[in-house]
Amino acid sequence: MPQIEFEGKQIEVDDDGYVINLGDWSEGLAQFLADQDDIKLTDEHWEIINFLRDYYQKYQIAPMIKILVKEIGKAMGKEKGNTKYLYQLYPGGPAKQACRYAGLPKPTGCV
Repeated sequence: MPQIEFEGKQIEVDDDGYVINLGDWSEGLAQFLADQDDIKLTDEHWEIINFLRDYYQKYQIAPMIKILVKEIGKAMGKEKGNTKYLYQLYPGGPAKQACRYAGLPKPTGCV
């Protein structure tokens, strides 16, 4: 199993870089992962990351992009619940990239 080193600790990740043990996640790790993609996490990023973590806690699944857009639209309004806004924050794919930063598994339906 691949690992990354963060703050002197070895953290197991899958082949796509998603954290295996949800308990290994921290806000610092999220920024560390974002740094690898040259992304500085802003309040807008954290809003989506926290939404995803809450969603996962409730449903035990990481949502694919279609569901993510719909649920964010319900919770935060149409200005944030659309693919254009989410891709501006997460150009590597809103569901995939945001879930990786949030310490969640790869979303279902993502290749």
